[in-house]
Amino acid sequence: MQVDDTLLTRLEKLSYLHVSDDKREEIISQLSEIVSFVENLSELDTSEVDSTFAMDDRATPLREDIPQCDITISQEILKHAPKSADDFFIVPKIIE
Repeated sequence: MQVDDTLLTRLEKLSYLHVSDDKREEIISQLSEIVSFVENLSELDTSEVDSTFAMDDRATPLREDIPQCDITISQEILKHAPKSADDFFIVPKIIE
């Protein structure tokens, strides 16, 4: 896959991001490197690798799920919100 200005423009539109003109060439170069790396990975022969293969034979460690209520956590989060009331975020109405 070739990364060019047309593809970058499309990615900008899809991601709702804007890349400034002075950064376009740098971003295209970086994206090209990433795509090249991924294409190299697709050349690996994994036909004989079991789909459930894992690097570690141990199972995922589990922890006991203990519910807790710490009011300071919500207060800490809400203090960064532009508007809040009664332990809730206040956001602009989006549905008329």
